[in-house]
Amino acid sequence: MHTQAATPKQSQKKATLSHVTASATARHGKHAKAIRRVANRADAGGPLYATRPEVLQIADDIAARRDLDREWVRQAIGHARYQPAVARAITPPPAGVPKNWALYRSRFIDPVRIKAGVKFWQDNRAALERAEQETGVPASIIVGIVGVETIYGQQTGTYRVIDALSTLAFDFPAAHPRAAQRAAFFQSELEAYLSLTHRTGTDPLALRGSYAGAMGLPQFMPSSWSKYAVDFDGDSRIDLFHSAADVIGSVANYFKAFHWQRGMPTHYAARLPATGVDKAALLAPDIVPTFTPAALAAGGVELEPAALQHTGPLALVELQNGDAPPLYIAGTENFYAITRYNWSAYYALAVIELGREVAAALNPPLETPAGTVPK
Repeated sequence: MHTQAATPKQSQKKATLSHVTASATARHGKHAKAIRRVANRADAGGPLYATRPEVLQIADDIAARRDLDREWVRQAIGHARYQPAVARAITPPPAGVPKNWALYRSRFIDPVRIKAGVKFWQDNRAALERAEQETGVPASIIVGIVGVETIYGQQTGTYRVIDALSTLAFDFPAAHPRAAQRAAFFQSELEAYLSLTHRTGTDPLALRGSYAGAMGLPQFMPSSWSKYAVDFDGDSRIDLFHSAADVIGSVANYFKAFHWQRGMPTHYAARLPATGVDKAALLAPDIVPTFTPAALAAGGVELEPAALQHTGPLALVELQNGDAPPLYIAGTENFYAITRYNWSAYYALAVIELGREVAAALNPPLETPAGTVPK
C-alpha cells in the first residue's frame, strides 16, 4: 500500500493540517487562488475531473451536504486528475494466489524497520509512556503500527490525496467484486477530506498520501483523522506528518476508541490437529472473537495453559504459509482491535511482532565475556 515519499525532514515545506482556523468567508478566495496555483503544477495523469459534468454535479451535492462553499468544492474536485496507477494498485491479486505468513512477515520484520523503530522509540520515549499510561495501549503496539505503515515516516505516500480519493470515488475499477460499495466508501472519504481541509484552512491539492488516500506517519484516512487524531504535543494543532507526539497519541486514541483493554494479551499459541475437528466451523467467525476457551478446547483446539485461563472470547485465526502447514493462534479482543486498523490477521500479527522485535532490540540482554550465554 505504501510508496516511497519524502522523509519528515524533507517535507517541512509541505502543507499540514491544523486546528488553527480563520473565518470561512476570508478563506474562500484564498483557497480558490491556492487551488488554481497548485493545479498549474499538478502531477501527470488522466484528464481533469472538471471535464466530467456528472462529477461536478456530485461536487455540488457534497457542498450542500457538508455545508461547504460550492465554488470551492468544484475547484478542488475539478482540479483532481484520474490516476491509472491508483486504479491498478487498488485491484486485488488474482483469485487463487496462496497467502504466505512467513513471506508477509519478512516484508515488515527486517533490520531496517527494527533499527528505525529503535530510534523512534528512543526519540519519543516520554510520549509513548504517556500514551500507554493514559490509554492502556502498549508502546510496542504503537511503534509496530507506525513501523508497518510508513517505516516511521520514510514512506508516507507520493500520490496527491485529492487525486487518489477522486479516482477511487468516481472511477473505482468495475472488475472489483465490491466495486459499488468501495466507490461509496471512497466518496465518503473524499467528502471527509474536503471538510477537513476546508475547516483547517489547508490547500486540498497540496497533501500527499497513499494510493488509497491515507495520510501521515500513521496513514490515517480523512475520516479517521477527523474522529481520532489528537493534539498530543499541546501546540493547539494536529499534525500527523511531522509531530511524532501527535502520531503516538492519535494511534493510541484510535485503539482506545475501538475498546482496547488494558493488560489483555493480543493472542495465544494454538494448535489444530490434522483430523478430528470441524475446522470450517472453528474458522467461520474469522477474526471476530466468538468462542470461550472451553468451547475451543472442546472443539479440539489445543491451547496453551494461559489461554485456558482467559476470561473473554477468543477467535481461532489461521495464517496460511503457502505449501507449508499454517500457523494457528487464538486471538483476543485486543487482537481484533488491531484489525480495526486493517482487516487482516496477517497485518495485526506483523504489527505485534515488529513491536516486540523493536522492544527487544531497544533493551538487549547484558553482554557476557567471549559471547557466552548468560546463566
